[in-house]
Amino acid sequence: MRKYETLFVLKPDLEKEAIEELVGKVKAVIEAAGEIEKVDEWGKRKLAYEIDKKYQEGFYVLVDFKAENSVLDALDHLYKINEQFIRSIVIKKEK
Repeated sequence: MRKYETLFVLKPDLEKEAIEELVGKVKAVIEAAGEIEKVDEWGKRKLAYEIDKKYQEGFYVLVDFKAENSVLDALDHLYKINEQFIRSIVIKKEK
């Protein structure tokens, strides 16, 4: 397994329960073929630039994890099919 981190930004107008549900979905995808090291919810922050002409803020979440390559495709799929994610990235950590 390799070490990765994913950072995703959720819509700023989501309720706390909806945010917890989405973070839970991300965790479930990772735990299917990997293990989570740390989840860090940064909270609502100003975006560097406006997205879709309506979002100036977003709810940021950073997850450090170890996983197989199959998890990356599953995460990418989750981010793309759910419109609550406004931005996301997965980065391989250096050794």
